Amino acid sequence: MTLAAPLDSLPAQYHCSARGWGAVRILSFKPGHDGTTALIEDGRLVFSHEAEKGSFPRYGELSPTAVLDAMARMDGPPDVVCLSGWVKGFHSTEPPLGAGYFGFDGSETLVGESRMLGHRVRTFSSTHERSHLLSAYGMSDIEHGSPCYALVWEGNIGSFYEFTPDVRIRRVRAVLEDPGNKYQHIFALADPSSPPQHGGFRFSNAGKMMALTGFARSSPVSRAEGELIEYILDQPSILLTAPKEKLAWSPFHDIGVESQEFKDLAAKHSKAIFERFLTVAEQELTRGLPLLIAGGCGLNCDWNRQWRDCGLFPEVFVPPCPNDSGSAIGTAIDAQLHFTGQSKIAWNVYSGPEFLHDRTREQIRDSFDEHALDLMQVAELLASGRVLAWVQGNCEIGPRALGNRSLLAAPFEPRMRDQLNRIKLREPYRPIAPVCREEDVSDHFDWDGPSPYMLYFQHVRDQRLQAVTHVDGTARAQTVNAGENPRLHGLLGAFKQLTGAGVLCNTSLNLPGRGFINSTSDLIAYVLDRRIDGFVLEDRLYVTQRGPLALTGNEDGTA
Repeated sequence: MTLAAPLDSLPAQYHCSARGWGAVRILSFKPGHDGTTALIEDGRLVFSHEAEKGSFPRYGELSPTAVLDAMARMDGPPDVVCLSGWVKGFHSTEPPLGAGYFGFDGSETLVGESRMLGHRVRTFSSTHERSHLLSAYGMSDIEHGSPCYALVWEGNIGSFYEFTPDVRIRRVRAVLEDPGNKYQHIFALADPSSPPQHGGFRFSNAGKMMALTGFARSSPVSRAEGELIEYILDQPSILLTAPKEKLAWSPFHDIGVESQEFKDLAAKHSKAIFERFLTVAEQELTRGLPLLIAGGCGLNCDWNRQWRDCGLFPEVFVPPCPNDSGSAIGTAIDAQLHFTGQSKIAWNVYSGPEFLHDRTREQIRDSFDEHALDLMQVAELLASGRVLAWVQGNCEIGPRALGNRSLLAAPFEPRMRDQLNRIKLREPYRPIAPVCREEDVSDHFDWDGPSPYMLYFQHVRDQRLQAVTHVDGTARAQTVNAGENPRLHGLLGAFKQLTGAGVLCNTSLNLPGRGFINSTSDLIAYVLDRRIDGFVLEDRLYVTQRGPLALTGNEDGTA
């Protein structure tokens, strides 16, 4: 793909159309980890396919499979092909790929032309930093041209910005280098099994850290804790300059992540990072504008709740793919802005890959009894303590299971949390999230209104919900309404009729270290291997043929 300097003139087909959107088909690729392909056509997100979906390794790089899947979904060649800026290696300091990693004002953007499948196409590349900013802006409900603030905090970038009325971006202040890398660094330091490369970095560290902070005791910061926290937060390029052996002086070195001392440290470290950003926000973000949040730290539900409750912003928006899984979308939005002048897109969270039906119903019936879907029957199974996989429609975009690739279970008994963690081969300290009917959320949690993307902590009001209540009394609830996901909403309604609570355990349907299951063959193997009680696949219920769970009746669900 040839990339050149920005062009002053464009052919007519790239100008804004009379209906307000540019009639432009934009195909975008995000290389590197969280590799993704995305297609925006006439201002609408057609799909976003992440390389990890379909039981591929988590945080995977863009693969031929993901590219071929994207090509199969397209009705014709694109008008614009985007390369989301990246680097040629592991770290942001390495040589740039396309427009590279850093840059927010558009000066690094590259526009050129090439050919694809015999057709002339425009090429576009803007920076990774802009991909975060434009994904949050373009996916938000904020009107085009309305000013707002933005926060990008991820592995390398930690800065506040402002969108101006002409949709330009100015950086308000850079707050902290490497906030995401520094957040997870103490986990690597304390974990005896962490790898020696890159300071022990693993993408999975941050999520485990978030779970462990809930176990912390309330106590002042000790001298040892303070010295380590300040050292890490002040360290430049921490993955390159602070290997574990350099921190052997700390009493937390290899102490074990499940030790109480580490749990206490984790909470204080998390608080110190947030307070650095909050202090700057209180000083600089004083105009009462909405706040957009992007970058991998946007998956931290504790921090998101604090931003929502801090009183500085009338509205806070976090997209469901704030990490790098949203970068292909962000660069496509940036290209749309460049070629058409429009920054907003229509989108749906269920824009991931379609489910692959690679086994016939007859093959499924070799191991499962088949029934027509009856939501009350499924609710009865769940209420009796059964665990079911739940597959509907297209995959979710982003890393959170939002009711189309889920494991569902009753939310009442602590042992159900333990059972789900065993099924998923996860650490026992990891919490299980709830899914709740939107209209019931305030009955069960300290929350009003929607929370559709599982991005905020709530305090649990309903003492019955022991399986989804973390040790600190919080949960990471997803709300569902009848318009967004009618079948799951209907199941929650049936479960409420039986139990009085329209809430279920909802955890992602995936193998350890893999993206969401997205084929019948993987689903069957997973359910049988992990001894799950059955699964719902679209409008059919399949129940294992072992033990007392097997239901009576024929495949149409009649007795």
